[in-house]
Amino acid sequence: MTMRQWGRCAGTSSGDCRLVQIQVQAVAMAGDKARDRDNAGDGLTKPVRFLRGMVLLLLWFASPVPAATAFSLQHQGVEYDLYRLDPGEEQGLRFYWKRPDGSPYASLQALRQELAARGERLTFAVNGGIYSRDLAPLGLYVEEGKTLVPLNRGRGGGNFFLKPNGVFYVTAQGAGVVQVEDYRPTVPVRYAVQSGPMLVIDGTLHPRFIPGYESRYVRNGVGVDRTGRVVFAISDGETNFHDFGTLFRDRLDCPNALYLDGQISQMYLPPLNHYAFWAWRPLVAIIALTQPDGPTTRP
Repeated sequence: MTMRQWGRCAGTSSGDCRLVQIQVQAVAMAGDKARDRDNAGDGLTKPVRFLRGMVLLLLWFASPVPAATAFSLQHQGVEYDLYRLDPGEEQGLRFYWKRPDGSPYASLQALRQELAARGERLTFAVNGGIYSRDLAPLGLYVEEGKTLVPLNRGRGGGNFFLKPNGVFYVTAQGAGVVQVEDYRPTVPVRYAVQSGPMLVIDGTLHPRFIPGYESRYVRNGVGVDRTGRVVFAISDGETNFHDFGTLFRDRLDCPNALYLDGQISQMYLPPLNHYAFWAWRPLVAIIALTQPDGPTTRP
């Protein structure tokens, strides 16, 4: 069975998913220990060992899923790959645009290599928001508490200006997605990016979305569910805004969700075989999670 198959989930009647996060390294270590016990002899018959193993396995499957979870699901005939953070894990998110010398990272692989040189390992990344012709975020962009691009309340063409558009932000109290008109933070904002359109607004789809609309592209977005968990999603195939919005509203239980980008969308998520080795157009804002560098299974 592949990593992607292990990462899948089945929808329940509530539209949510019951997930099992597979920790491959831990499972392998457990298997090694079991083989060691068998070789040494533990005084148990094979049927007893089998029953003991089944009990432990059932207990393991019934235990709560810790940490961020990568999974896939089908919705309206399209497969989506998702990364959902547990409450509090959004504090580890970092936004990246430019290197210290002012040059843009421009790709997920460039960011990954730069982080590796600093002793950090990229664990998740996605391009975050639409940008202008001069390779700058088209709207609000906050990085490490500094507003590098102000909020854009203007009008224009394209997805970004399909009002209402919105902001995904992170503070010390948590993360949120709000439409631009409601973006009035009362506490310091650590990271924020503006994009558009909003996919879901207070539990309702964007008013301009049309079921069955023929404009279909690969798309990625972000939402925050009713328990405060941040969820990132990218479509494996082409989808329209209406179907993408219902993914967040009906399957992921996100009362508010924001479209990040379309045709150039990329995600770095090794558990689901997303490595983003190349980009056919440059990226600007990148949303990422990192950890101290350590053993990895792939270059």
